[in-house]
Amino acid sequence: MAIIIVTSVLLYEDEGEVITIGASSGPYSDMVNLALKPALEEQGYTVEIVEYTDYIQPNNALHNGDLDANLYQNVSFMKDFNKENGTDLLNLIQVPTAPMGLYSSQFESLEAIENGSEVALPLDPVNSSRGFQTLEDAGLIEIAEDANMLAIEEADITQNNKNLEFVFQDSGQLPRSVDQIGLSLVPGNYALASGMNLADALQLEVMNENFRNQIVINAEDENSKMADDLIKAVESEHFKQTIDEEFQGFDKPERF
Repeated sequence: MAIIIVTSVLLYEDEGEVITIGASSGPYSDMVNLALKPALEEQGYTVEIVEYTDYIQPNNALHNGDLDANLYQNVSFMKDFNKENGTDLLNLIQVPTAPMGLYSSQFESLEAIENGSEVALPLDPVNSSRGFQTLEDAGLIEIAEDANMLAIEEADITQNNKNLEFVFQDSGQLPRSVDQIGLSLVPGNYALASGMNLADALQLEVMNENFRNQIVINAEDENSKMADDLIKAVESEHFKQTIDEEFQGFDKPERF
């Protein structure tokens, strides 16, 4: 998964409107600092940023009103969080997202992958599904047409062209598995945090809207000026230019 942005709006008599944006450490906090913050400042906002190191507190802070938006999660994660916690969070707009990649310290190409090789995948169902789809995009496996694309299981694989053996691990372990196992599917944020280059992947994920990160707000703010201005900031030329210059390899929504 990727990172968190949270936004809290306060009005002060002498300084105008303040947006406090919370982001988890890594490429998405960089995106807030470099791309989103300047675009909001151009609209007259004062922007404050708070970083988080987990995937729960930013949503709790958003729900409690300490923050007004976040950017670290995909829509599937958000919906599960709403269901499990009784919150009413809303995905506002997609942002470019670091794709999962198939990395190897052993093989220099997809064709060189040996029969029977082990490949590490994320342990959680959503991200393991992304991994299986990336393997299918690489031509290494085929998945049943009626499979649930958000919860793909080994039983859904109809063809395993190189008889790959799947090893499921916590996402934080996957960058190390590039060397330890030889083949590993690493979510983009973990790859970048580990100093890996997206361009080194044998295959990068072809994302769909279920897996791209979103700016998320409270549903009650859907029609607010803040929501409109966040959308304007993401659609601004500054935001797009910064993505092109500083976030190469990120998967972009169609509107980009």
